[in-house]
This record gives sequence, C-alpha cells and structure tokens, in this order.
Amino acid sequence: MRTSRFVDEKTAARIERAEAELMAACSRATARLFGAVAFQIPLRSGFATYAGPDSPYNKVAGVGFDGVPDSAELADLEDRYAEHGAPVSFEVSALADPLLLARLGERGYQLVSFENVLVRDLAHQPPATPESITILRGPDEDDPGWRATWLDVVVEATLHPDTTGLPQHEEFPRAALEQAELAGLDAGVRTYLARVAGAAAGGAGLRLADGIAQMAGAGTLPAYRRRGVQTALVAARLTDARAAGCDLAVVTTQPGSPSHANTQRMGFDVGFTRAILVKETDVPG
Repeated sequence: MRTSRFVDEKTAARIERAEAELMAACSRATARLFGAVAFQIPLRSGFATYAGPDSPYNKVAGVGFDGVPDSAELADLEDRYAEHGAPVSFEVSALADPLLLARLGERGYQLVSFENVLVRDLAHQPPATPESITILRGPDEDDPGWRATWLDVVVEATLHPDTTGLPQHEEFPRAALEQAELAGLDAGVRTYLARVAGAAAGGAGLRLADGIAQMAGAGTLPAYRRRGVQTALVAARLTDARAAGCDLAVVTTQPGSPSHANTQRMGFDVGFTRAILVKETDVPG
C-alpha cells in the first residue's frame, strides 16, 4: 500500500512555505541566542534569510508560488547579502513558477546542486521502531547532559557524512552547525536520541507546522551506520507526528543517498526536487 501522496502545486506551496518560515524562525533565533547579525526578508511567497557567516540559514526559500520577484527586488536582495560578503543561494522547487528560474539565470545565478523533497501520507500507520534500538525523546529534564549529548551526536554525524550519492554542495564548520542546531531547538524543533546497547548512536529533530511534520536533519555516527538507527528515528517521529494530527511528513535528502533510500523504504516518495542556484555578490569596498 502506498503511503505517500501526489504533490501538486498547492501542496508544494504549503511545504515550501513551512520551510521558509522555519528558516526565518531559525535566523531570528540565531540573532537572539548568539548576537549574530541577521535578517529575514519576506519575498513574495517565501523568505530570504541570513544568520551570520557560514550559517546554514543563509538562503532564499519558498519563492515562486505567489508571483516572481522582479529585477529591482532581486537587486535589492543581492545588495543585502553583499553587505555581509555573502552569496545569494536560492532553493527553487520544480513546481515553482518557471519564470523564477529564467529570471535568476538572466542575473547570473549558477546551478550548483539538487535536493529531493520526499513526502509520506500520515493517514496510514507508521512502521514500528526496531526493538534493538532505543529512541529517547528530549529534552530529558532528569538528564542535565541531554542537550549536550544530542548536539554532539548530530553535529559529529553531519561533519562525517556518508558520501554515497550526490554530494552536499556546501560544508559548514562545527561552530556554525552547533549554533544552527541550537537555533532550531529555539524555533520549536523537538529532539530525538537513538541509543544502541546504551550508547548514543544517532539523533534527529522534528518540527510540526500547519499539519506538516518537518523531519529535521537526522544523523548517525559512523560506527553505527547500516544498523537501522535512521529507520528507528524516522519511525519514532512519524508516530509522534501522526498522534499530533499531522497529515503529511516531509524530509529533504541528497539524491541517491542512503538517507534517500532509507526514507523511501519507509513509505516516502519524491514529491519534488529543488534546484540550488547561487550568485556570488560583490563585497562592499
């Protein structure tokens, strides 16, 4: 039985709006928690966000579903990123208005990568969590080291990615990843820690927005890969999302990656692909 759903333009717009709002919330949280210079600029149906040098939240998301920015809007946007010496990175859904890609191409944006957005209908019962893996939901108020353990696991896993499939188009230093994860918690991301034989093996996040379960970045430590850790983390989050009344789960993966394969085995299908387009900006002075 299929557990994903057909993704039309309306559903894609809903998913992309939730993604853009998460980026804006995380950008605001980074400024509040760490004093970073940040901005969140509404741009038609999406947001352009910045959260300091090397931040994963420096991007434009959700644009292309309620009109396309004109040349003046794009020039102003590019100037804002240039003020911080940062490139402009657009994530563009394949279901967005094709005029957006044409306009970005005219302004010199270069295609650098793709990512897949996979979806699963939560009307069906999620799979069971493998018995060999224990999933803990945080934060654990009785464990003062919970947050530090979870943070170390997810950051360490990110710093040592599985290189199968299309590689990530960008890398981030540890400090930037740590700030990004903590900002995500402040923006409402729930934490999950996987243990194998009592040892921390993997971690993940979940954010619920507009009936969508956003499966925030999951990671497994290299020593525990290919042992079902990611499967257990997905199953636990799907169970919680369904119980909370969400109708749709969404996860973003690199095409051809183990994460892509794992989530597809658990009932997800590719809803659409995002193109990543980047333009370098001129540093003032």
